[in-house]
Amino acid sequence: MIAAIADMLSWICIAVGSLALLTGGIGVLRMPDVYTRMHAASITDTMGVGLFIVGMILQSGDWLIVAKLCLILVFIYFTSPTSTFALAHAALTGGVAPVLADDVDEERGEDAERREESS
Repeated sequence: MIAAIADMLSWICIAVGSLALLTGGIGVLRMPDVYTRMHAASITDTMGVGLFIVGMILQSGDWLIVAKLCLILVFIYFTSPTSTFALAHAALTGGVAPVLADDVDEERGEDAERREESS
């Protein structure tokens, strides 16, 4: 009974982790600039991999494997946000300007004006 519940929780964690990683991939494709793309990738990557590892912890029966997976989880939780911060800081100091809401509105307005002119 307990094994069946652990198995079910494990697969739920793995499925939700897969959904989080898929959402992050879509976010990377859909976001307008490098900063929002990094944010989408970092948040969903940390959560998705974390849920994957929790699912694997529930599947494993050996305490040594659980300890190793816990160490990997701690390593991911520290390195993923740190590397995202380092990349964002490097982009900002390198002169990559973020896309602001006003810029997006202007681009949409220009696109609408071009469509009206061509009609």
